Amino acid sequence: MKETLTKIKTITTPLDRDTARTLRCGDEVLLTGEIYTARDAAHMRLMELSKNGERFPLPMEGAIIYYVGPTPEKPGTVIGSAGPTTSYRMDSTAPSLIAKGLMGMIGKGKRSAEVVEAMKAHGAVYLGAIGGAGALIARCIESSEVIAYEDLSAEAVRKLFVRDMPLTVIIDSLGNNLYDHGREDYLSFNKQQSEQR
Repeated sequence: MKETLTKIKTITTPLDRDTARTLRCGDEVLLTGEIYTARDAAHMRLMELSKNGERFPLPMEGAIIYYVGPTPEKPGTVIGSAGPTTSYRMDSTAPSLIAKGLMGMIGKGKRSAEVVEAMKAHGAVYLGAIGGAGALIARCIESSEVIAYEDLSAEAVRKLFVRDMPLTVIIDSLGNNLYDHGREDYLSFNKQQSEQR
């Protein structure tokens, strides 16, 4: 098994292109700063704004969007459980938003070839959050404010302030994909183990 060196990197938002390009597939990240939430319905509305030449409700340049629909907050908390949504549901709109300056996406699951090509062209990254750990992730969220599409309820666009949110670089700006590399490493390791028996 080839040795994989992972580094824990601390990054802040907005995410500039130079910083994004230092991140490598498999790196562990602690993210601090403002990020934005948006899921399917919100992405469709953002695309309508883009088509009509209207302003986005969030500053797209250097932005990170978290694909999440949080549950309602309990008394004394700023947000409910906030686990990631499956990312491919945003694949049809992500390339356009990346071209507008979106530098990071947080979610779970694979991305389309078109999204990966847009990431390579513009230096963006795809970060993975742990599915099923929504309550733990919520502890990293210090504030939550709905800034657009309140009628969408859980799918409204929110501005979050997060501190040391633990993430993993799934696809880097070169197109290296942890889902592919991790599988290759696993198969290589198993082959070596079999040969040593």
